[in-house]
Amino acid sequence: MTTTAAVSRRMSRQRSRNTEVEVLLRKELHRAGLRYRVHRRPLPGLRREADVVFGPARVAVFVDGCYWHGCPEHATWPKTNADFWRTKITRNQERDRDTDTKLAEAGWASVRVWEHEDPITAAHAIAMLVRERRRSFHA
Repeated sequence: MTTTAAVSRRMSRQRSRNTEVEVLLRKELHRAGLRYRVHRRPLPGLRREADVVFGPARVAVFVDGCYWHGCPEHATWPKTNADFWRTKITRNQERDRDTDTKLAEAGWASVRVWEHEDPITAAHAIAMLVRERRRSFHA
C-alpha cells in the first residue's frame, strides 16, 4: 500500500534542515565560541550529511527527529499504512547506526541529539567533547 496524496504533501513539507531545535543548538554552540560547518558530509565518499560538523576535532552532530528516527521516548507507529512507515523508520535507524559505525572507524565522534532534547544542554555536552578532542589531537 502507498501513501495518499494528502499524506505525501504533508510529509514533503516537513523540514529536514534548519529545524527550530537545530538552529537553537547552533546558536548555543556559536555562543560557546565554537565554529563549525553546517550540513556537510564528514567523510568523502560517505553519502551522509551531518547537521553540524567540527572538522579538526572530527565531531559530527546529527539532530534526529523523534518520528523519523524512531525515538524510544516519543516515536509513534502510524496505524495507516503501518508496514510502509515501520519499514521506512527502521531503515532510517539502520542507516543511523551504519553512519555512526563508519564515522567511528574513521576516527570521528558521532553525536545524536533528539529533537526533544534541550539545545542548551546538548550544546554544552557537544562543546565539552569538541574541546576534549581538540586537546587530544594537539597534545
